[in-house]
Amino acid sequence: MIEQDFEVTSVLPMEPPADSDASEWHSYVITQGDNTIRGYREGNLKTVTEAAKVIVGQLNERRMGKRARAQLVIANSKKS
Repeated sequence: MIEQDFEVTSVLPMEPPADSDASEWHSYVITQGDNTIRGYREGNLKTVTEAAKVIVGQLNERRMGKRARAQLVIANSKKS
């Protein structure tokens, strides 16, 4: 297991996709050691940076086993 946390390493402006009506898009890069995740999102620098930080938080929680699991409820179970 890689001991390093995920982190946002860059958020940069980019040209919007051809089919987008939005004028402001950014690309972001998340890294963990040699692992790299590249993403693209509509929004201003602050919005995209915050969204990337949320993704990083979720990735780090997941790798540490801290995410809560949903409680399974069986609807048709009979009670004694």
